[in-house]
Amino acid sequence: MTAMPSITRDSLLTLEAYARSRKEFRARVLEHKKHRQVFLGDHVTLVFEDELTMRYQIQEMLRIEKIFEEAGIQDELDAYNPLVPNGSNWKATMLIEYPDVDERQRELARLRGIEDKVWVQVAGCDRVLAIADEDLDRENDEKTASVHFLRFELSQPMKAALKGGAKLVVGVDHENYTAVSDPVPAPVRESLLGDLVFPS
Repeated sequence: MTAMPSITRDSLLTLEAYARSRKEFRARVLEHKKHRQVFLGDHVTLVFEDELTMRYQIQEMLRIEKIFEEAGIQDELDAYNPLVPNGSNWKATMLIEYPDVDERQRELARLRGIEDKVWVQVAGCDRVLAIADEDLDRENDEKTASVHFLRFELSQPMKAALKGGAKLVVGVDHENYTAVSDPVPAPVRESLLGDLVFPS
């Protein structure tokens, strides 16, 4: 089994080339992301990242910051490559969304620790809890953050079951917020299957 490739400096577009192709590339990524989202209730969304979504993020950061020097480009690669799944896991951005500012502040205080209560489950296997925010601490004594980064590690039996057609369920069990996507929609499941590397 080989790990998924990371994004390299040589594979990135120059600022000029990206400017020319950005409209088409952005449309492609937005369409791709439609099958990378799992909605948990009305206020929590998981966006499962992969090589394409992170490549887009890097190109956008380089464009916005007008970064063209080697060191700056490497900094972006170092920041975003860890969010690309490596063949044995899924990586997701968790968004906690409340349009009203006052309600958002109130709920983020009530939802401290929610990032550690998100799980995935392959039918016939145990639940896998998210490993949250390995880059930095996104919570304090008063509230959690509205954005978290999650990793779900899958065992070989789980991967084999998924390949064989097993149902996938995603949920969150927090004392102040519970929701389940049961099952994950077929297009999302198929897209997530593409993140995994199977023994040859």
